[in-house]
Amino acid sequence: MARQCAVCGKKPVVGHSVSHSAIKTKRRFLPNLQRVRILVDGTPRRTAVCTTCLRSGRVKRAS
Repeated sequence: MARQCAVCGKKPVVGHSVSHSAIKTKRRFLPNLQRVRILVDGTPRRTAVCTTCLRSGRVKRAS
């Protein structure tokens, strides 16, 4: 499973972990993805959707 939202396309981004002594090391910020059943063209499918899309109502959940 690719770590990408099926609705908005949100992907991991790269940044720095900064310690107390300001030493910077590379890290990844991963999107908060949940595997949910959503309606795609009227049929239910299980896809990875970020919680931002779920909370905003951009996706219709299948029950």
